Amino acid sequence: MKVFKTVSSVQKHLNSLNLKKSLGFVPTMGALHDGHLSIIEKAKKENKFVIVSIFVNPTQFEKQEDLKKYPNQLELDLELLKSKKCDFVFIPSVKEMYTTRIESEPFDFQGLDKVMEGTSREGHFDGVGTIVKKFFEIIQPHKAYFGEKDFQQLQIIKLMVNKNNLPIQIIPCDIYREKDGLAMSSRNIRLSANSREAAPLIYQTLVKCKNLFLKKDINKVKISVKNQFKNNPDLDLEYFEIADITTLVPSSVKEKNKKYRAFIAVHAGSIRLIDNIALN
Repeated sequence: MKVFKTVSSVQKHLNSLNLKKSLGFVPTMGALHDGHLSIIEKAKKENKFVIVSIFVNPTQFEKQEDLKKYPNQLELDLELLKSKKCDFVFIPSVKEMYTTRIESEPFDFQGLDKVMEGTSREGHFDGVGTIVKKFFEIIQPHKAYFGEKDFQQLQIIKLMVNKNNLPIQIIPCDIYREKDGLAMSSRNIRLSANSREAAPLIYQTLVKCKNLFLKKDINKVKISVKNQFKNNPDLDLEYFEIADITTLVPSSVKEKNKKYRAFIAVHAGSIRLIDNIALN
């Protein structure tokens, strides 16, 4: 496994290889868990070479406090990647990725960034789009892998790739869960004991919502979800929405021939958790 820290070194090495449309890319912010590793395993099966990036992107954090608290376990991450036979790891510095000013490029995401996560995280998706586009331009992968836990982000990246005519296939990867249903996230290690014990309610609620969606109207589903969290001292519901998977616009009425997904954000103490589930 080769590790690169500069743009010039990683590009020089990739250019020396006979890639033949078989370079898979898995972008991460480190603090790797089994969810990341499952994505890397998928990429390994589908490509001759796999490159993983580890970079905590400052422009997608609206609060500096959250950026500073983001977990860092680089040595362990590298051991995990080695165990999965990852071919290359790219670990650039902030200065390497943002050579002059640390700021986001403005994007037109056609409203995909204005709902759900976009309502409380101003500028977040411009930061995501900026750094993903930079990595795509540097690495020029043939396939790039993103988890469906961040489904809104996944749809935004697909749009960015299409609008910029980038020759990259975006591969969605299933949400990887703990045995009790909690979606795996690097934030989970920061949960208090009480919050961790309560957190599986998020997925349990989504499963109930999926069953209800087949029988009830959207408003009744939303009332049921709110009631699940009403008297829970450890979990505070920020939002719950049912949205068309293409436009991500929250829906109030079910329409035929449309695919829907339920999206949820919950505060477990000081930790914010998100999840989603396909409904039909």
